Amino acid sequence: MITLYGFGSPNVLKIVIALEEMALPWRFEMVDMFRGEQFTDDFGALTPNRKVPVIVDEQGVGGRAVTLWESGAILIYLMEKTGRFLPAGVHARLAMLQWLMWQMGGVGPMFGQLAHFRLYATDPDHAYARARYATEVKRLYDVAERRLGETPFLGGEDYGLADMAAWPWFHRWESRGVDITALPAVRRWIEAIAARPAVQRAKAFFDPLAPADIDREMRDNGEGVDRYVQRGRWSRPEL
Repeated sequence: MITLYGFGSPNVLKIVIALEEMALPWRFEMVDMFRGEQFTDDFGALTPNRKVPVIVDEQGVGGRAVTLWESGAILIYLMEKTGRFLPAGVHARLAMLQWLMWQMGGVGPMFGQLAHFRLYATDPDHAYARARYATEVKRLYDVAERRLGETPFLGGEDYGLADMAAWPWFHRWESRGVDITALPAVRRWIEAIAARPAVQRAKAFFDPLAPADIDREMRDNGEGVDRYVQRGRWSRPEL
């Protein structure tokens, strides 16, 4: 049994998708980051970074349990554990890995920063930051459009880890302010993955995890949200 520690974030959804796609037995432990549960000693014992997702695989490797954090590392571990979605041949594997790293190093951080300045730092003083990240997000959609105009999936001919990692960030284009009509290859890819039964099961589980009303959460739990996004007295402007 694999235990997934998570919250309502795209990085967690990618692991739920992988677990469902690979037909692995799993259970979920909620880490409510708006209420500071990532700062408990128990969770800190699992990851020094104090962020989700984290998995604990009791079967593990060589008879030893495995605790693993960072979503890209978790995806690669699950692929190697099951032999599922493992590209045939070194060139196909490298292509998949480079697009997985593109998501990890570019898409996740940039999309996340755009969300931060649209949801949590909405005052006019942050207009430049919103514009800067909106421009970069649009550029990343354009990169995906060029790639998906050449191949069915990000990693190449076959659906794989890069798609599982990127789709949770790309499929909600409305919230990114992106005109999907100008991106037919991306739209085709989003819809093809959304139709997969494992992805539908993953979304049905995941969607209720996200806060239903961010404005109400910020009003009713302002201190917790401030700590989560590291603003106000939780920021460190001297750094």
